[in-house]
Amino acid sequence: MPKSLSLLDQLRANPRLPLMIGASAAIAALAALWLWTRTPDYGVLYSNLSDRDGGAIIASLQQMNIPYKFAEGGGALMVAANKVPEARLRLASQGLPKGGSAGFELMDNQKFGTSSFVEQINYQRALEGELARSINSISAVESSRVHLALPKPSLFVRDQKSPSASVILTLHHGRTIDEGQISAIVHLISSSVPELSAKSITVVDQAGNLLSAANSGTRGLDVSQLKYAQEIEQGYRRRIEAILQPIVGPANVHAQVAADIDFSIVENTDEKYRPNQEPGSAAIRSQQSSESNQQGNVSPGGVPGALTNQPPSNPTAPMVTTPQAPPKPGTPAADQLKISTELGGMGSGTRSGVSGNGRKDGTTNYELDRSIRHVQQGAGGIKRLSVAVVVNYRSTAGAPGKATAQALSATELEQIQNLVKEAMGFSSERGDSLNVVNSPFAAEIADAPELPLWRQPDNIAMAKALGNYLLLGVVALFLWFAVLRPLLRKHLQSPPASVPGARHEEAQAAPTKPPEKPELQDPAQARQVQRHLDNVGYAQDIAVKDPQMVAMLVKHWMSKK
Repeated sequence: MPKSLSLLDQLRANPRLPLMIGASAAIAALAALWLWTRTPDYGVLYSNLSDRDGGAIIASLQQMNIPYKFAEGGGALMVAANKVPEARLRLASQGLPKGGSAGFELMDNQKFGTSSFVEQINYQRALEGELARSINSISAVESSRVHLALPKPSLFVRDQKSPSASVILTLHHGRTIDEGQISAIVHLISSSVPELSAKSITVVDQAGNLLSAANSGTRGLDVSQLKYAQEIEQGYRRRIEAILQPIVGPANVHAQVAADIDFSIVENTDEKYRPNQEPGSAAIRSQQSSESNQQGNVSPGGVPGALTNQPPSNPTAPMVTTPQAPPKPGTPAADQLKISTELGGMGSGTRSGVSGNGRKDGTTNYELDRSIRHVQQGAGGIKRLSVAVVVNYRSTAGAPGKATAQALSATELEQIQNLVKEAMGFSSERGDSLNVVNSPFAAEIADAPELPLWRQPDNIAMAKALGNYLLLGVVALFLWFAVLRPLLRKHLQSPPASVPGARHEEAQAAPTKPPEKPELQDPAQARQVQRHLDNVGYAQDIAVKDPQMVAMLVKHWMSKK
């Protein structure tokens, strides 16, 4: 009890000490609030780092004097949000993070005497790591692993095997990967490995779902073909609405187009031969002719005997006969005579002993007419168009302040239908269809009102910042009016002078008589005097009730002096 009284007395004896303590507390509170309002927002620098990359990145951040902290149970490394781009660029200049897979840096430290098997394994590991790094650069992919099956080359064609690959993707939470990105991954790997076909690549996600089935060609159109079909349909729809809006109004017509696109590639080669042309007008391709003639002596014939050994008789003059006219050319007799002359007739040959025969052949080949046509039809041709157009009723002025809807006439509908046919390039040969309907539109729902000012994100952020500063000001005012100002009034104002001996005698003479309250004009000074009188009365009561304690207190004061 004396220790507590001594401490209280020390505080009362030194009025500056409570003031210093209160001022220090107020300054500490203001500094804490200021630091709290100035605490930077942290953003994720990297997540799911390996221990090796995490240690290297932390060492680099410490060298760059960039504060960091961990989040998500140590799975994410966070720095100030405004420092994230700078930190990533500076770390990237140092080659961080390197990733869990090794790349072609494995080939940098090749030892002397390494076998060809080890070199092949290191090359395969480096290629897998580089492909994994390239795949990880896709925004939806968190991490990936690539497995390559590279067979050994063989000198025999029948023993050669094709390489294959497998890819396991780990996607970010809440992210998906589309077919176009899967196709890009497949073509990236097939283009990086020699003789690797896109059909020999399997892509699987972290849930075990097969993603490369979209590239097998069994699911119909790919993304590029679907996009092309949508562009065709939207182009026709915009053309139809653009030509009808000046007539019926911008919000009174809606069109939809369904296009049947032929994505097959057709190659056709035709070779045609025409019938033979008229004789004499055809070109001679080749002509061959052959002629043979053979002549020779004939040995005398007859039965050997006496008559044959006799000399020939003397010739006698022939009898004079009337000469016959030669046959006319072209008659059978003339032809027979000519043949007999050329071949040396049998009668002549018999008399002269000479005979012969002849042969003459001729072959003529003519050119035939031929036409060859090679046609290659590209993909993307339109096979059929189906168009549906809805036109709103025409609004006409009715009663004051009201408008009535009126259907379009048959002539107007026919004009609209003709315009749509021209805009879409209607063709009955390819089976196009068109349907134009005139119907009143349902009342459009009014657009949602804009967010009020107090719910807009920018205004909310501004209000939070202003609230922080306002809270800081309110706390500062509270500390001033509730703590500092009363302490200043209490300890800086001097108490009224009094004589201790007279006060003690006065207390002994009238211990129970309350002191008289002087009348003062200043209310503050009156309250201060009243508080002093109350303290004096309390001390008098303690002196009457427990004089031993008062004596000990006076003794303690005297011993300190």
